Amino acid sequence: MIKPEDILSLEYLKKTEYTGSHQGMRYRLEKKEDDGEKKLYVSVWPEPFNFFKTPEEQKQHAVFEFSGDGITDAIAWMNDRLFEYRK
Repeated sequence: MIKPEDILSLEYLKKTEYTGSHQGMRYRLEKKEDDGEKKLYVSVWPEPFNFFKTPEEQKQHAVFEFSGDGITDAIAWMNDRLFEYRK
Protein backbone atom coordinates (compact mmCIF):
# COMPACT_ATOMS: atom_id res chain seq x y z
CA MET A 1 0.00 0.00 0.00
CA ILE A 2 1.30 3.43 -0.94
CA LYS A 3 1.43 5.77 2.07
CA PRO A 4 1.50 9.58 2.24
CA GLU A 5 5.10 9.52 3.47
CA ASP A 6 6.05 7.71 0.23
CA ILE A 7 5.14 10.82 -1.81
CA LEU A 8 7.22 13.99 -1.75
CA SER A 9 5.73 17.37 -0.81
CA LEU A 10 3.77 19.84 -2.91
CA GLU A 11 6.85 22.07 -2.88
CA TYR A 12 8.76 19.34 -4.71
CA LEU A 13 5.88 18.73 -7.14
CA LYS A 14 5.74 22.45 -7.97
CA LYS A 15 9.18 22.10 -9.55
CA THR A 16 9.26 18.64 -11.14
CA GLU A 17 7.43 15.34 -11.47
CA TYR A 18 7.74 12.52 -8.96
CA THR A 19 7.91 8.86 -9.96
CA GLY A 20 7.90 5.67 -7.95
CA SER A 21 6.85 2.04 -7.97
CA HIS A 22 5.09 -0.35 -5.64
CA GLN A 23 4.35 -4.07 -6.02
CA GLY A 24 4.53 -4.19 -9.83
CA MET A 25 2.91 -0.80 -10.45
CA ARG A 26 4.78 2.33 -11.43
CA TYR A 27 3.37 5.80 -10.87
CA ARG A 28 4.05 9.42 -11.78
CA LEU A 29 2.69 12.60 -10.21
CA GLU A 30 3.14 15.99 -11.84
CA LYS A 31 1.75 19.52 -11.76
CA LYS A 32 -0.10 20.67 -14.86
CA GLU A 33 -1.81 23.97 -15.58
CA ASP A 34 -5.40 23.82 -16.84
CA ASP A 35 -6.83 27.24 -17.74
CA GLY A 36 -4.45 28.83 -15.23
CA GLU A 37 -5.46 26.42 -12.46
CA LYS A 38 -2.87 24.03 -11.02
CA LYS A 39 -3.85 20.37 -11.13
CA LEU A 40 -2.18 17.18 -9.92
CA TYR A 41 -1.95 14.78 -12.86
CA VAL A 42 -1.37 11.14 -11.86
CA SER A 43 -0.48 8.20 -14.09
CA VAL A 44 -0.05 4.51 -13.26
CA TRP A 45 1.19 1.64 -15.42
CA PRO A 46 2.60 -1.88 -15.05
CA GLU A 47 6.32 -2.54 -14.63
CA PRO A 48 8.96 -3.02 -16.03
CA PHE A 49 9.23 0.00 -18.35
CA ASN A 50 9.43 3.71 -17.58
CA PHE A 51 6.70 6.24 -18.39
CA PHE A 52 8.05 7.10 -21.83
CA LYS A 53 8.68 3.51 -22.98
CA THR A 54 5.28 2.18 -21.86
CA PRO A 55 2.53 2.22 -24.51
CA GLU A 56 -0.20 4.76 -23.76
CA GLU A 57 -2.90 2.06 -23.79
CA GLN A 58 -1.27 0.44 -20.74
CA LYS A 59 -1.45 3.65 -18.67
CA GLN A 60 -4.29 4.95 -16.52
CA HIS A 61 -4.57 8.66 -15.67
CA ALA A 62 -6.49 10.78 -13.18
CA VAL A 63 -6.55 14.48 -12.27
CA PHE A 64 -6.83 15.89 -8.74
CA GLU A 65 -6.65 19.32 -7.14
CA PHE A 66 -3.09 20.49 -6.51
CA SER A 67 -3.20 20.44 -2.70
CA GLY A 68 -2.56 18.21 0.27
CA ASP A 69 -6.09 16.83 -0.11
CA GLY A 70 -5.38 16.19 -3.78
CA ILE A 71 -2.32 14.14 -2.86
CA THR A 72 -4.42 12.16 -0.36
CA ASP A 73 -7.05 11.48 -3.04
CA ALA A 74 -4.33 10.52 -5.55
CA ILE A 75 -2.82 8.02 -3.10
CA ALA A 76 -6.24 6.44 -2.54
CA TRP A 77 -6.79 6.23 -6.31
CA MET A 78 -3.37 4.63 -6.85
CA ASN A 79 -3.96 2.12 -4.05
CA ASP A 80 -7.28 1.15 -5.67
CA ARG A 81 -5.33 0.24 -8.81
CA LEU A 82 -2.61 -1.74 -7.05
CA PHE A 83 -4.44 -5.07 -7.29
CA GLU A 84 -4.32 -4.82 -11.11
CA TYR A 85 -0.52 -4.62 -11.13
CA ARG A 86 0.53 -6.91 -8.29
CA LYS A 87 3.02 -9.57 -9.28
